[in-house]
Amino acid sequence: MNPRINKLLTNLNDQLSFLDLEIDNESTRCEHAIEVILKTLETLKGIINKTKFKTNSEEIRFFKEIKPQFTSKLIFYNTLYKIVMKRPNGGARIVKKYYNNELIKLKAFFDNELEFYKYFRSGSIYLDHKYFLRSKFDIKMSLDSYYFETDRNFATSHDFKVAKILANDLIQLHLENQLIMIDNKDSGEKSQHKPNLKMIWTSPKVSLIELLYALHTEGVFNNGAADLKDIAEYLEYVFEINLGQYRRAFLEIRTRKSDRVKFLTSLNKSLLKRMEDTDEGI
Repeated sequence: MNPRINKLLTNLNDQLSFLDLEIDNESTRCEHAIEVILKTLETLKGIINKTKFKTNSEEIRFFKEIKPQFTSKLIFYNTLYKIVMKRPNGGARIVKKYYNNELIKLKAFFDNELEFYKYFRSGSIYLDHKYFLRSKFDIKMSLDSYYFETDRNFATSHDFKVAKILANDLIQLHLENQLIMIDNKDSGEKSQHKPNLKMIWTSPKVSLIELLYALHTEGVFNNGAADLKDIAEYLEYVFEINLGQYRRAFLEIRTRKSDRVKFLTSLNKSLLKRMEDTDEGI
């Protein structure tokens, strides 16, 4: 990947993570995210307009693998914004019906694009020269009308479809998680089998907060789509602990003068020592 594009994607992910940390309201967070992504896409477009791909393979890779990482985020946040704004006020039954209807819409897209979906998911490449090279469209492939209205210097016939697939994965995860949360709230217990032993967090609360931010930053839940607030509530539920003002605690962690990630450093040292001790015992 072009170093400038790689940096642009990293900066975008950082900005979206920052919005997730700072803004709890879903609709407001989506609005700010869309603004950030649009500006980033304009910058990306400027880079591509000044770039001449050396080979067809390089151009295919950009439009098949790289650009969709940017545009999928725009589709995701725009769709999520619509879902949030149209969500009905009512009891659990009404909201669950609404979320299930949104899942049906995702399935409809899957059904309509089944052939391309299978092509993309299987890692096929034999039609890449038609799908992901600019101005190489084939009218027989049932193209969406919007393609003919786009800037074809910055689009191919199918790069948007790839982005849509990636975005739909995240939207599906979001909707399914919302349904699980409703069911758990209704039943008052986890949907999964409860373990026989109850685990209690006995280290300082600030250590769990440090771990919380590390897990969120690494994007280990739901392909990186889980909100900080959702992860925090999950940890509170699992360990039956109140993390309190964890955002304020994070600011205090950042102001540490010595080791700002004291708990994570301790984990690293302890695990390495355990490995070394085990190696010596072999």
